[in-house]
Amino acid sequence: MKKVLIIEDEPDILDVVRLALVRDGYQTLAATTGEEALEMAVTDPPDLILLDIMLPGRSGLDVCRQLKNDPHTQEIPIIVLTARALDSDIQAGYQAGCDEYIVKPFNMLSLAERVKDFLED
Repeated sequence: MKKVLIIEDEPDILDVVRLALVRDGYQTLAATTGEEALEMAVTDPPDLILLDIMLPGRSGLDVCRQLKNDPHTQEIPIIVLTARALDSDIQAGYQAGCDEYIVKPFNMLSLAERVKDFLED
């Protein structure tokens, strides 16, 4: 079973995404801070990461950079889910190493398709 780490500090969004992924047959892990996310990604590496940019403490961009610079986690695909929609925000996300950038509010069916695209064998 493929494992997805959801890094999101908004409980409602976290719950909706988690329920949809579980329904689609994925195992989910959740972190609400950047530090917690980094620890989880290293100790129990997921197959995919869904990452919010605006997190308490360490920003999602910092988390993304650190994960992409760590040999143990650099190959894990990262999909950013964020309310930050400016072109400069999107550019910063890709420069930090994300593999996909999705702006909130997002369509859950579209997100599920992107997750499936990244996790298909």
